[in-house]
Amino acid sequence: MIEPNGHFCSDCAVRATAVCSSLDLAELREFDHLGRRVTFAAGETVFSEEDITTSFYNVLEGVMRLYKLLPDGRRQIVGFALPGDLLGMNIAGRHNFSADAIGAVTVCQFAKTAFGRFVEDRPHLLRRINELAIRELSQAHDHMVLLGRRSAEEKVATFLLNWRERLVSLGGSSDMVPLPMNRQDIADYLGLTIETVSRTFTKLERLGVIEIIQGGISLLDPARAEALAAASRSYFDF
Repeated sequence: MIEPNGHFCSDCAVRATAVCSSLDLAELREFDHLGRRVTFAAGETVFSEEDITTSFYNVLEGVMRLYKLLPDGRRQIVGFALPGDLLGMNIAGRHNFSADAIGAVTVCQFAKTAFGRFVEDRPHLLRRINELAIRELSQAHDHMVLLGRRSAEEKVATFLLNWRERLVSLGGSSDMVPLPMNRQDIADYLGLTIETVSRTFTKLERLGVIEIIQGGISLLDPARAEALAAASRSYFDF
């Protein structure tokens, strides 16, 4: 669903963490006319891998799964986008992954050409875009390291802690951790089977590290979760 212009960037709930955080009020008024607010239903595709990039997307509400399809048809989730994340910027001119909505998602969509003209004479905005790109690169690096680890418990514990950290940075609770993605999503992100992910959640609950609740987990023992994230497989007694 596309809403007409008329929302105000200065009142945006994610402005402090979004690309527009570097703009002053006069620039925000101009920036406001560049974007349009678009809502996607649960499961709806926002953009697909290899599509020509015509728009950029600033996530306002909801969570998106970002993924690539492997040659054998398997899905590798490369990340989850949260409010404040900017998607669609790439060098190749084509999207290098697909993005779809987990639950309802609202984005601010910017036409690529108009956005590029707006950025040209605003080095402070370009610096902010570079900051977001560096953060994305760091997250991609952390994900590669995570995929390379051998222990399922280490992967799941690290995922939960990193996800909690991202939510806390947006004002979320440090104890209750919502998990809008399903177990298959987590498995495809961590390079595990859904059975292994489910078994690992159950084991972490049995160890008293987490409590599985409706829609997420409650982190009962953050210190032990940190220790488990750094542990090797030999730590566990199967």
